[in-house]
Amino acid sequence: MLTRRLFLGSASVLALAGPAFARIVVDEKPIRARPLPLSAVRLGPSVYRDAVETNRRYLLSLSPERLLHNFYKSAALPTKGETYGGWEARGIAGHSLGHYLSALSLMAAQTGDTAVRERLRHTVAEMAHVQAAHGDGYVGGTTVERDGKVIDGKIVFEEIRKGDIRTGGFDINGGWVPLYTWHKVHAGLIDAVRLGDVAEAMPVMLGVAGYLGTILEGLDDAQMQKLLAAEHGGLNDSYAETWALTGNPRWRRIAERIYHRKVLAPLAAGKDDLPGLHANTQIPKLIGLARLYELTGEQRHADAARFFHQTVAQHHSYVIGGNSEREHFGPPDQIATRITERTCEACNSYNMLKLTRHLYGWAPDAALFDYYERIHLNHLLAHQHPGTGMFVYFMPLSAGAKRTYSTAEDSFWCCVGSGMETHAKHGESIYWHDDATLFVNLFIRSTAAWKERGLEVALDTGYPFSEQVSLRVTRAPRRATAIALRVPGWCDAPVLTLNGQPQPLERATGYARLDRHWRAGDRIDLTLPMRVRTEATPDDPRMLAWLSGPLVLAADLGPADKPFDGPEPALVTEDPVAALTPVDAAGHRFHLADARPQALTLVPFFAQHDRRTAVYFPRFTEAQWKTEETAFRAEAAVRAALEKRTVDVVQLGEMQPERDHDYRANHSDLFSWGGRSARQLPWGVGNYMEFTLAVRPGPMLLSALYWGEEVAKNFDISVEGARIANERRAAAPAKRFVAVEYPIPEALTRGKDKVIIRFETKGTDAFVYEVRTLAPADA
Repeated sequence: MLTRRLFLGSASVLALAGPAFARIVVDEKPIRARPLPLSAVRLGPSVYRDAVETNRRYLLSLSPERLLHNFYKSAALPTKGETYGGWEARGIAGHSLGHYLSALSLMAAQTGDTAVRERLRHTVAEMAHVQAAHGDGYVGGTTVERDGKVIDGKIVFEEIRKGDIRTGGFDINGGWVPLYTWHKVHAGLIDAVRLGDVAEAMPVMLGVAGYLGTILEGLDDAQMQKLLAAEHGGLNDSYAETWALTGNPRWRRIAERIYHRKVLAPLAAGKDDLPGLHANTQIPKLIGLARLYELTGEQRHADAARFFHQTVAQHHSYVIGGNSEREHFGPPDQIATRITERTCEACNSYNMLKLTRHLYGWAPDAALFDYYERIHLNHLLAHQHPGTGMFVYFMPLSAGAKRTYSTAEDSFWCCVGSGMETHAKHGESIYWHDDATLFVNLFIRSTAAWKERGLEVALDTGYPFSEQVSLRVTRAPRRATAIALRVPGWCDAPVLTLNGQPQPLERATGYARLDRHWRAGDRIDLTLPMRVRTEATPDDPRMLAWLSGPLVLAADLGPADKPFDGPEPALVTEDPVAALTPVDAAGHRFHLADARPQALTLVPFFAQHDRRTAVYFPRFTEAQWKTEETAFRAEAAVRAALEKRTVDVVQLGEMQPERDHDYRANHSDLFSWGGRSARQLPWGVGNYMEFTLAVRPGPMLLSALYWGEEVAKNFDISVEGARIANERRAAAPAKRFVAVEYPIPEALTRGKDKVIIRFETKGTDAFVYEVRTLAPADA
């Protein structure tokens, strides 16, 4: 608990935050429907409650003092435990603490667990110690490397204050996304106030808001836009929410200034400029705009949020609802060539569900929850291992892929942080209401209380492994009230009964709706017959995935701890739906005899935590297979051969690959083309980028990926300081990506497990998308 001295110490920084204000309710006219509070919903036995309990154990196993290690050091306080590994041992340290605060807050609301709430209160008290030691509102744990030494990242914030702003997109003045991390801490403190019921978090949060606020308020417009070119999470959302909590118009002004025009203005105008952009850098910006629309009524913010959501959901998403490949948006409606082991970053889905909730609140539409359920069930339930509680970063969809899970103390990726939150709040979107209607949008066994209306219900179902959904009124309101159960768009023949009597069901609204004076004991039953169907990729109608009811199906290709040597399965049939034979219909288990090279078993994708899978299948008729099998197998063999030869690869212009390979440059810009990210070295002499790549004994080659029309360039490529090539290709331009291989003299790699690769301009610019170290083709 905060002592009086500490509370006053934290409160002393509030002068920097401006007038504290008693809480003022900011008008939120655009909101027509709201979810029941998480604290009003309790989960019953199900995979969802199991996920929450598994996550609760993980959250309580973590040490706040270890997450605060760098925070203590920054404030010149004694540390109380070693830092964790993975990202927490790097410059982004501290982002996990913000997620941890949010997760504890959500978990306390979801379960009422007193141990969780006390852990939250203790963590906030430690942050108050740190803040009081700084004396200016700062609470941070980021670091930055300067002159070969790792130093406190507060220096970056103070440089920004002076207008010294340098960014390559994923850094600010060499610090790894410090504003992104700051947002996580700010948001976590807000959640501690709103959801965790920890009032002591309020002065700490206002101090945090005030410290950065004074910096941002001192920047002119050009400086602000330069700063916002770096990933900054949902800072606009946090400041908007701080305004909603306090009524202080200062926070509104700051929230509205955090507007990245280069990305947001085209979206407000209905233009899809997303290809090549880092996906999760953008989604939080739109969540912030959605919140600002609710608080200000500014229509362009709603326009941008709606257009973005529609564009991502309909033109950039995979069958499980997730989006992005290698963290980036590709060209719209091009999925078939981007089915890899690095699809569907979990943070993206976590944030798209947040954005979906905002849109639904403005105009309750059952179709939005068809989309929500698609992600929630097929991606995010797959994201957590039910036994260990560990999390997946990318959800691989390529044939033979397996899931790679975090470790308890040595990962702390962004998707670990969002995973802590995701699996603390599975009850948050089951029940919604407007002034007179209770909407049941997700079918998860639970109880709920709509306190203002005096209505309590119990939802009993085995969905999605049952077609039956039953809602029982356990406490009846005095007034007539409507109850509306979502009818999923995939269901062709739903059946509705009330106390055993058939009821008419109007499909046009997307809901089975009953409006009456309820009595305790009244029971609504909704039957949702589930059928098998296929969904093709938009760019290739012959690339198919199967769904059964709400569930995406996938072939079981064997245990994850055994290699998959292929070949990639294909489907040879005239009727892909009829090709599936039920083995266990309730368990969504099917036999597929028409697969090549052998028959397969398909089961729900989300549950295959420790299996290798295939989600998408190229489909052929018998006639097509006879003529195309050889080419299909040859193309697959070329891809497999390249992967076999690859010793290491860096995808340029992508944050994590660059971090993993020690990327650095004097002058380089982020660039994208053809749905791929890249680095551009500007026109001139001496502009360079360099990074490390792994090598192995024996002959090696370097492969660089260029756009085929980028010819007649002049730049050098060196390995360990020795030039191995001067790129001056004058070949006929090709409108496709071209890989060029350069031999590496064996002397440069002998006795080494990694080498420094450098690209440096000698008179022109240079665009490079990907670089690999390869073994020779005949090795």
